[in-house]
Amino acid sequence: MNSKDLKALEHYVSNTEKEVISTLKGLDIDALNKAANLIRKAEKNGNRVHVSGIGKPGHIAGYIASLLSSTGTPSYFLHGTEAVHGSCGQLCKGDVVIFISNSGETSEMKATIQAIKNNECDVIGVSGNKDSWLAKQSKVHLLAHVDEEGGPLNRAPRASILSETIVLQALSTILQSHENIDPKQYVKWHPGGSLGQLRENEK
Repeated sequence: MNSKDLKALEHYVSNTEKEVISTLKGLDIDALNKAANLIRKAEKNGNRVHVSGIGKPGHIAGYIASLLSSTGTPSYFLHGTEAVHGSCGQLCKGDVVIFISNSGETSEMKATIQAIKNNECDVIGVSGNKDSWLAKQSKVHLLAHVDEEGGPLNRAPRASILSETIVLQALSTILQSHENIDPKQYVKWHPGGSLGQLRENEK
């Protein structure tokens, strides 16, 4: 590795560490609890949770939907752009949609959010700007702010993706704490791999 590459890598590592620590320390517990309560209320009414995003956040949305489902909150991935081409048909009045967007300002996102709200669903917005359009359109807004992405040009989503993931992992933890899931139930949902094996002290 040449000196230029090493310097770029060192900058990325130090910047990413700083942003991750900042996100963890800056978690808004009140907002997370409001989001969890909104989801739990929807579930009690027989409604569902969907997770969406456009571009790189769309990949995170798929992971978060899977994480929530595996920890007691059945969730569905909603394609961020296909939503305005028929996929809003998976939404029912009273559902909750978690929407991830770093800027919270893109035109594609605005069209999707408008379609979601036209279908009478509540939005939990996740963005890096508390004053973003998405934040203002959301029932609950979760801040996932970073000062730098880390890497050449400071544009490609790196640190922001980690921040969004951390915030939504925190939400999943709060939701799971209300489900009282024991190891046997978890294994029923995850029978494959090492996670699907009961440890001796759990049998």
